Amino acid sequence: MTVDNQDSGSPAMRFEILKALKDGAAARVGRLAFAGRLPIDTPNFIAITSRGAVPHITPDNAEKHLKTTGAYMALEDFIERPQQYLKRTPPIYQASTTPKHPTRLHSFTATPPSVTTILSARRLPAVPAPMGNTTNAVSVFTSTGFQSLTTTEYHSAVEALRPDIAIPLADLTHTTTTPNSKRALRMAERTDEWTVEWFSALSNSNVSTFAPVLPIPYSIQWEYISRLAEDYLPTGQLAGLALYDADVLPDLESHSPSLLPLPRLAFTNPPTPHHILRQISLGIDLFTLPFLNQISDAGLALSFTFPAPPDSKDMPGPQPLAIDLSHPTHATSLLPLSPTTTNCACYACTSHHRAYIHHLLHAREMLGWTLLQIHNHAVISSFFAGVRATIAEGGADALEQATKRFATVYEADFPEGMAERPRARGYQFKSVGGGEGKRNKPAWGKLGGNEDGNGEGKTEERGGEEEDGIVKAVEEMAVEEKEGR
Repeated sequence: MTVDNQDSGSPAMRFEILKALKDGAAARVGRLAFAGRLPIDTPNFIAITSRGAVPHITPDNAEKHLKTTGAYMALEDFIERPQQYLKRTPPIYQASTTPKHPTRLHSFTATPPSVTTILSARRLPAVPAPMGNTTNAVSVFTSTGFQSLTTTEYHSAVEALRPDIAIPLADLTHTTTTPNSKRALRMAERTDEWTVEWFSALSNSNVSTFAPVLPIPYSIQWEYISRLAEDYLPTGQLAGLALYDADVLPDLESHSPSLLPLPRLAFTNPPTPHHILRQISLGIDLFTLPFLNQISDAGLALSFTFPAPPDSKDMPGPQPLAIDLSHPTHATSLLPLSPTTTNCACYACTSHHRAYIHHLLHAREMLGWTLLQIHNHAVISSFFAGVRATIAEGGADALEQATKRFATVYEADFPEGMAERPRARGYQFKSVGGGEGKRNKPAWGKLGGNEDGNGEGKTEERGGEEEDGIVKAVEEMAVEEKEGR
């Protein structure tokens, strides 16, 4: 696949629907292209980055081994303000550009120039802010703590960094609880006001705007969505939709059908490939998949393919969606990371085996997570390629039958994963309540403590007897040394 060769004077983005199973909210195959970037065949996924890089993958390895053509980045990863330097300009705004990296966002993160960049305010999944949003700002979580990001500051950031796709600010709660009707109405009103301000302030025509569609009922945000369709779609300012709930698409089909030809980017956090298939059937084009980084951290190697493999005597029951390579059964296994039925040709499967990854996970060597990321991204890329081929060649009936068979062949959820996770940074994981267990076992504990390293083991249970014994032994050694002199 080669980069899109449209000249710089042409529209920044082009989206072509190659085949739709039906008009409206339904599965479809398309192609999203930006000047100078690799085209993105849809349905597909966008890699989620942390501080500008796919976790555990360096930019050169991302270009060499990953098949992703898009990267999602969060502004909060780059705009920390230490207390002693509150007026310091974040370094990303001072990054120099080069012919290879023509934008500050590509240059600062060393993202390959062929990769499409998507910029939003919050990372995925976002850490809920305790203070909430205000009338002109959202709360973001940087490496130095929570801070406010005003609408004006966000507009300036987009103008300076020039991502290919920008997501305007939206009033979101970033929690799993459903907001009450009063809060949902305020979310719609604020997002509407911020979107009007966004289109009035944005002057860079090379930045494509994907307007947010909120995870609330259509009846509450209908006025905001109508404004998108009537005011900003005809002028060409609106390039796509960023959906936080895929179930709103049937409502768009009924009430705002003019928005449906736009590309649809989902921030719905589907937990398994089964959920991905359902949302594809509703018409989602692009996905962000937080579970992809999470299962790599858990030591899991994806093991599914679409369409599912035919029945065989080696498949007595539902097959796992992933294999836990930290399990002792893989300590001497020379098999590739995923079953041979998947025919995975990634670097990890063709160059290494399960026993090696098992050793790396138990030694907590970062190469283990790197190889898992390469493999898991390759499996997801192959999964979406299979979906596109099924839609293009077989149509609606073929997709429905393949989806049902996929649900029969594979288990409903991912296994838990017994491997210790990599070190978690404070700005990525925030405690949200009492009684919350630690992500990993502490590396150090009291002498004689229990295996969990929590310092509440044998030492306390024996009433200090071990400490007294150690002190007595030290005193005896001192006496012997003195008498020896």
